[in-house]
Amino acid sequence: MSAEAAAPALKLVQPSLRESLFAKSDAYRLYQGDSLALLKQFDAGTFDMVFADPPYFLSNGGFTCKNGKRAAVNKGNWDVSRGVEEDHAFTSAWLKECQRVLKPTGSIWVSGTQHVIFSVGFAMQKLGYKLLNTVTWYKPNASPNLACRYFTHSSELLIWASPKPAAKLQHTFNYKKMKQDNGGKQMRDVWALPRAGEEEIDTDEAGRVWTMTAPRREEKVHGSHPTQKPVSLLERVIEASTSEDAVILDPFNGSGTTGVAAMKLGRRYVGIDLDENYLSLTKKRLADAERSAR
Repeated sequence: MSAEAAAPALKLVQPSLRESLFAKSDAYRLYQGDSLALLKQFDAGTFDMVFADPPYFLSNGGFTCKNGKRAAVNKGNWDVSRGVEEDHAFTSAWLKECQRVLKPTGSIWVSGTQHVIFSVGFAMQKLGYKLLNTVTWYKPNASPNLACRYFTHSSELLIWASPKPAAKLQHTFNYKKMKQDNGGKQMRDVWALPRAGEEEIDTDEAGRVWTMTAPRREEKVHGSHPTQKPVSLLERVIEASTSEDAVILDPFNGSGTTGVAAMKLGRRYVGIDLDENYLSLTKKRLADAERSAR
C-alpha cells in the first residue's frame, strides 16, 4: 500500500518550524534541531503516536563487545550522562512535551534498557500518563557480558502509554490484527520476532514468543546509527497502535527507522534530530521506503 493511497499529503506541521525543516515529501517531514526546543513549537494534539528511543546515558567510559572485540561505549555527546538528577529532569521535560502534542486518542512508546527505562516510567507516572503495557523485547544475538559478574543483557523494555487517564480508554489498539498475527491467540507482552527467513516458533500452548534480532544488513545499506532498531519492531508497534491515517512523531529520529516503518505501512511521519549526518541518512532511507511503497 502506498503512502499516498493510505493518507492525505502531510502539510507543514507548524509554520514556526519552517527554518528547521531539513527534508520533506508528501508523507514525511524531517526537522533539524534540539528535540526539546522543537517539540515546544508544535501545536497541542498534533500527533497520533510518538515513538521515542531516547539517550540511554551509557557513554561514560564503559566497554562493550563489538564484532567479537572489546570496544568503548562512545555513541556521542548526546549519550553522556549529566548525573541522575539532570538526566531525569531531561526525561521528564521531553515526556511532558510529547504528552502535550499527542491527541487524546493517541499513545506513546518509549524504548530503553535498565539504564533509563525506570526513569521514564516514574516520570510518566508523575506526569499523569496512563501506563498500558511494558513490553519485553528479547534479543537472541545480544552482546556477551565481558565482566562476567552479572547476567548477559539480552532484552530491552518498551513502555506503552496513553497521554492521560480516562474513564474509558481512548487509545487505538488493533487487537484483532495482533491476535491474527499471533496465530489466533492473544499477543503477549514478551516479543521475540523471527530472524530473517525463519518461521515463527510457537513456544508454548498459551501464545507465541517471537524472536527479533538486530537490524538486518539491508537496513544499513546507506549507513547506520549506534542505537538503530530493527524495522520489524517499529512495524509491530505502528500496526498495533495506529490507524492508516496516523501521523507519527519520533523526537529522537536517529537513522529514521520509525519513519521507514511508517512509510511501509502507509502512515505519515515527522522526525526530529540534531545531527545533520543522521538526517541525511534518514532522507535516503525514507526515499527508498517511499519508492517501495508505490
